[in-house]
Amino acid sequence: MIHPPRKIIPLQRPARWVALAGFMGTGKSRIGRELAKALYLYFVDTDEVIERAASSEIPHLFNQQGEAVFREYERLILERCTRLDRAVISLGGGAFVSEYNQHMLKARGPVVVLRASPETIYQRTRRSDRPLLKTENPLERIRELMQARESAYAQGDIQVSTDNRPSSDVVQEIVEKLWLYRKTHPNIPMPKEV
Repeated sequence: MIHPPRKIIPLQRPARWVALAGFMGTGKSRIGRELAKALYLYFVDTDEVIERAASSEIPHLFNQQGEAVFREYERLILERCTRLDRAVISLGGGAFVSEYNQHMLKARGPVVVLRASPETIYQRTRRSDRPLLKTENPLERIRELMQARESAYAQGDIQVSTDNRPSSDVVQEIVEKLWLYRKTHPNIPMPKEV
């Protein structure tokens, strides 16, 4: 039996490219996957791409080659990600600190910064192998790093808290804010929807 071609129904999206920034443990990977699914976009976790490109897990890369080498991998991966279409990009926690990265990402599309309290972040990351938290007092280190990065995170186009919220609520808030962003930023290129 021959089936007639399916009719293509245009899908309206508030954005075709979104970057998720924020401190480690704010939920960028989880929220990113769910946001990509909600918007019918691809999902890219830059930390996973860096690990594949470097043939090394991030803690090992930090320990063996240092943070500067990691940040260079990160910059190169981000440059490639800005060329993608129909994608949600989850950034590493420090990626948006670089002014170069900020300008590059914001020129491409909206940057959503996910927020959480230091206590929430500590609870979410305490069993992980995060190189920057290998200290005697990781909660204090989280507070110090968050304070140092605050001015960078404040540059994001959209700010959303993930504290004590189901991921579905966070995704819904992001989608609503992306629609508002689209209305207030009409010059952001939006290729023809398919």
